[in-house]
Amino acid sequence: MPLTLDHLRRYAIARSLFKPTTLMRAIGKLGFVQADPIRAPARAQDLTLRHRVSGYRAGDLERRYPRLPLEEDFFVNYGFLPRAHHALMHPRSARQAWTPARWKQARAVREFIAERGAVHPREVDARFAHGKTTNWFGGSSNASTQLLDGMHYRGLLRVARRDGGTRVYAVREDAAPVDKAAIDARLDALIDLIVRKYAPLPDASLGQLVSYLGRGVPQWDAARRPALGRARQRLQRARVDGVDWLWPADERADSRRWQPDGQVRLLTPFDPVVWDRRRFELFWGWAYRFEAYTPAPKRKLGYYALPLLWRDRVLGWGNLSVAAGMLRAQLHYVDGRAPREPEFASALEAELARMRAFLGLGE
Repeated sequence: MPLTLDHLRRYAIARSLFKPTTLMRAIGKLGFVQADPIRAPARAQDLTLRHRVSGYRAGDLERRYPRLPLEEDFFVNYGFLPRAHHALMHPRSARQAWTPARWKQARAVREFIAERGAVHPREVDARFAHGKTTNWFGGSSNASTQLLDGMHYRGLLRVARRDGGTRVYAVREDAAPVDKAAIDARLDALIDLIVRKYAPLPDASLGQLVSYLGRGVPQWDAARRPALGRARQRLQRARVDGVDWLWPADERADSRRWQPDGQVRLLTPFDPVVWDRRRFELFWGWAYRFEAYTPAPKRKLGYYALPLLWRDRVLGWGNLSVAAGMLRAQLHYVDGRAPREPEFASALEAELARMRAFLGLGE
């Protein structure tokens, strides 16, 4: 039987929404969890993990992070990843070079943090009084915060924990330089990590993600295109309905084991199942948009619309909020109404009950 879009859709859902497991095992299977500060009704990293970690509650990742072998950092975007994956990207150099004066500031701050063990940005600001600076969106922020961000990105610091959502920094040991062969091997491993998280991928989407990998390894820009070529050679490939698709070489996309369950799931906009908007439209035939930064009058789906998945169909979306300790859910359907099957109604209520438990709310 030839491979079809139905095969690929079921494969994408079932391989990503695996049986819930422990927090570290889930992050290991995903390879990377994207982070976002918006809470609607919880942060993206928590909304992603609640489907994949047994008994997960909002905030568990932040609470447990200091005791786990994880790092916060840029990969294809910003988030959390195991230290073994994080080490593949360092030593990292930024695209914008620092002046000698800036490096002098950084060395002084690093010595201060090394003496203290772990430091909140306000302690650095109080100690060095770096003043204010213009941030990337045109506003004003503490120059110390911007310096710490740059030091973290360059691998001089790591995030030790968060206090009230603010990153608390510790010194990170210097990474050893790598040779050409090691760079190629690391890029191959990082691209395989991308594929294992987001597969199956249209070829164009893989190219886009590898371009985003420049955020994690800007120092190896010249080596990324050859690495993409090698990936296209070693991955499984098939042309389905005029689109070239790629997935890991050791998986069969048409295997009968890829069968989505009967649960209803409200997914974060950054969930691996829906992250690639190109793939989303191919699978479900409608355009999902993340509109948190769209002016309210121009929004079509809402501030933070959560795609609504049932079996192998994304039927619509929900806008969820918490008011007076109660979960409020506004649900919308692409076809204009909810499915009439009684199994859907009970599965939807079960998902809302899981959401309330995840948020620590009452009935």
